Amino acid sequence: MNRNEKAAVIDEIADQIRESEAVFAVDYRGISVPQAAGLRETLRGSESTFRVTKNTLTVLAADKAEQEALKDFLSGPTALTFVKGDAASAAKAIADFQRAQPDLLPFKGGTLNGAAIDAAQLGALAKLPTREVLYQQLVGIVASPISGLARTLNALIGGLAIQLGQINEKKQSGEIAADADPPAAAAPAAEAPADDPDPAPAADEQPDESTKDDQDAEAPAAPTTSDAPAEGADDASTTPTESEEN
Repeated sequence: MNRNEKAAVIDEIADQIRESEAVFAVDYRGISVPQAAGLRETLRGSESTFRVTKNTLTVLAADKAEQEALKDFLSGPTALTFVKGDAASAAKAIADFQRAQPDLLPFKGGTLNGAAIDAAQLGALAKLPTREVLYQQLVGIVASPISGLARTLNALIGGLAIQLGQINEKKQSGEIAADADPPAAAAPAAEAPADDPDPAPAADEQPDESTKDDQDAEAPAAPTTSDAPAEGADDASTTPTESEEN
């Protein structure tokens, strides 16, 4: 590889470092070509690229990309995973490969949003839920109150439809007149029967005081009988007048 080819590789690796949200360094010793191809296929789901690089060129690329923290993990056979998508999903894919092949691809460390992370932190990152799972959980949390409201509204609408259907059935069967008005909200106060000829006066209808006085003043005199003498008749026959006494 001549100088120009090396310069092109350094620029390419530097661009990959700049464009990645995370870069994982692993020891690739013992991995076969088919195994590496299978891992690359798995990492595509998280928009990640698995690449074996020379440490000397990667160090120069890290300097050019201003990622000094990455240089601490560039010792021994090193392969880099450049993650543009979900870092947790990429770490999980490598961890799954490690569980299937315990002696292959041990974590060395790497960077996450420019900050250095060690092998233990990479292992913890691999245990986190993926971005897709977190998104689904968030959607479930947000949609839960809306779903409850929708169920409540559906129950209310369903109950109203049942009541309307029952009313319609009663109208068709004749239990309710088709043109019957809905029942009044409240029954009126006690009313006098329509055929009562002399309804009792209301409590607030007091008799007129003037009428009461006239009734007391014009009370009829006691009637006279035929046996009582006419006023002045006996007096005229028994009592002498002044001329007779003289």
